Amino acid sequence: MTDGAQTGFTVAIDGPAAAGKGTIGRAVAARFGFAHLDTGLLYRAVGAMGGDPVAAALRIDPTDLERPDLRTAEAGQAASRVAVIPEVRAALVAFQRSFARRPGGAVLDGRDIGTVICPEAEVKLFVTASPEVRAERRFKELRGAGHDTDLATVLADVRSRDARDADRATAPMIAAADALVLDTSRMSVDQAVAAAVAAVQVVRGA
Repeated sequence: MTDGAQTGFTVAIDGPAAAGKGTIGRAVAARFGFAHLDTGLLYRAVGAMGGDPVAAALRIDPTDLERPDLRTAEAGQAASRVAVIPEVRAALVAFQRSFARRPGGAVLDGRDIGTVICPEAEVKLFVTASPEVRAERRFKELRGAGHDTDLATVLADVRSRDARDADRATAPMIAAADALVLDTSRMSVDQAVAAAVAAVQVVRGA
């Protein structure tokens, strides 16, 4: 059994927008006492900061991840645009890798954690769902937050982001060869979390 408190046990969770990565990541972190980082917030923060995105990535600080506007659709689109810039991704690599190996263990979710940021992570998950299911989830989230939008627009946004994330030249969104793929299209939150927790327990133990 690996002791996460001593070695910096890392759980890498990748997948497209609104597949459930964040929900699963937070639950797994809470279950095992690991720290959690939604790496998408790094790119959302860089996009939201404006100006030169490379300069923004180089000076990013943990407090930048607390901005109240990072969960908007606009921030998501900005994140997807700056994430295709190789220099931005390179500037954020050290931040993410340091977080991943922090004492006590860590869960990171994003698009390239298991393939680029932490290829040696002890556990790798690729969480996905159909574009239609993910759009419905995102639509409900946005409406619940008071955003005026419609399902067709959200679905188009989901598909656009998928294309950018999967087709970019640097660190495209793909499942690592040794990742466990979780399709949450027909899974409840509890079922998806249970599957992720079980995957960690196989490697780490209870």
